[in-house]
Amino acid sequence: MALRVGSKVSWNTSQGETHGKVVERRTSDFTFDGQHFTASEDDPRFIVESAKTGARAAHTADALTPQH
Repeated sequence: MALRVGSKVSWNTSQGETHGKVVERRTSDFTFDGQHFTASEDDPRFIVESAKTGARAAHTADALTPQH
């Protein structure tokens, strides 16, 4: 399944598994929350938002598990 804005996903955090959705797909280098990320069309980064807290984080596609 291809990830896109609005996709429901889960990912691991130090507090355990978190559920939320993809809110942005980045395909060029960027800084998020003080951290630099390298991204491209072939290797995008996804900004996800926690359904529980509303907190946002950037992840690779490999770090995200699609939810149905």
